[in-house]
Amino acid sequence: MAALTKENVIEVLKTIYDPEIPVNIWELGLIYDISISDLEVNVKMTFTSPTCPMMEELLQQVHDSVSAISGGRDVKIDLVWDPPWDLTRMSDKARIELDLTEQGW
Repeated sequence: MAALTKENVIEVLKTIYDPEIPVNIWELGLIYDISISDLEVNVKMTFTSPTCPMMEELLQQVHDSVSAISGGRDVKIDLVWDPPWDLTRMSDKARIELDLTEQGW
């Protein structure tokens, strides 16, 4: 089985964008945890809102993208709402991209 690291998974997740927000899901802080075992890759994630209209499509993109590099491991996406997402989860890069500097949020 191919070596797979969290960094590999993060790089793939950085290619997935919410169509409504021009920032990838990693920089938005939607990914809470990544765990990798010999049998499975588990991605714990959330969304900015439980009513996100792109939720199903983005979950499928995460699953498909991680599956493509998983080395045959099962991929499980754990969608969680606790703790709830907020602006503090965004990276500095995302805040700059969205013009949410200290004064703006």
